[in-house]
Amino acid sequence: MLDPKVEARILQAAAFQEGDRVPIWDFIDNRAVLEHFAPGETDLLAANVKVYHGLGIDLCRGYGSSYDRTQDGERHQDGKVERLVSGQTCWEVRHAIQSYQDLAQWQPSLTSWEWLRQEWVPQTRRVAEAFAPHTMFVPGCGVGFHAAYGLMGLQLFSYALADEPAQVERVLEALNENSVRLAQVAAEARLCPLFFLGDDIAYKQRLMFSPAFLRRTFIPMLRRVCEPLRAAGIKVIFHSDGNVTDLVDDMLEAGIDGLNPIEPMAGMDIAYLKQRYYGRLILVGNVDCSQVLPLGTVEVVVAAARQVLRAAGPGGGLFIGSSSEITPSTPLENVLAFYDAVRCYGQYPLRA
Repeated sequence: MLDPKVEARILQAAAFQEGDRVPIWDFIDNRAVLEHFAPGETDLLAANVKVYHGLGIDLCRGYGSSYDRTQDGERHQDGKVERLVSGQTCWEVRHAIQSYQDLAQWQPSLTSWEWLRQEWVPQTRRVAEAFAPHTMFVPGCGVGFHAAYGLMGLQLFSYALADEPAQVERVLEALNENSVRLAQVAAEARLCPLFFLGDDIAYKQRLMFSPAFLRRTFIPMLRRVCEPLRAAGIKVIFHSDGNVTDLVDDMLEAGIDGLNPIEPMAGMDIAYLKQRYYGRLILVGNVDCSQVLPLGTVEVVVAAARQVLRAAGPGGGLFIGSSSEITPSTPLENVLAFYDAVRCYGQYPLRA
């Protein structure tokens, strides 16, 4: 069971109220941090629980394992094959759909309701129980849009939009249906007061596709996944890297409650978002993980954390964290300084 103090901190911030301090949300993928907090621990979940508790992280959507390189082999992720050779990671692009013929022959594999209820729900509860009492585990899934272009790669996906639109639509609908089913079961089981949806739809500085195209395809998909969650009173945190400013109003209308990771290096302005959407949009993340956290000095890291707290902390509505994750290249001293700064300067009334 989650500590009532941690739960209150999170729910107050989500309701745009000031609790005892600004909650911390993050995703850790860093071997040095793991070895610092959980030396000798062989169970990856147990080790990461020690990490998140040690850092004082209030919410998480899971943890990384890019550093877990114990044996050769391969695993599949986002339409790629990750090959492990002598402990090194090699990405080999091997998309499941490589031609229009493959696209026409592709058959969806719909997630069964039985598996979701009998396997996924208990597994999610076990993870949540492991992270309790100090960290809320937020379950989630994709919307199906990213998964669709991941199946075939952006180039073929883009060509197929012009040449084989009906086939692309078929793939989008099937993958979206899997996400809708998962969201419905999550709502039915009341696993958590929050739910995480992750689909990358933007590059640095701009959307990956035209706003008109995303409004015609992605936004209805997003709405379908949000509907059962919102009906159950569950707040939806949506994640996309890059600059999604031009689509925020549409995503709010579709049913999201929060936005992550708000990349500053992509032109995402958290002060602007706070001013424009306060009371409607929970802001999640924003401390740069591409340059500031891995490359900055401790002083630069602390200054960046304080800047985000000043810009978005007053009045609640902020879950502070990195602008995606704590990457393997981030020095331990910067990680420790970051969360220490948040706990120090994130106390209400804010002293940042």
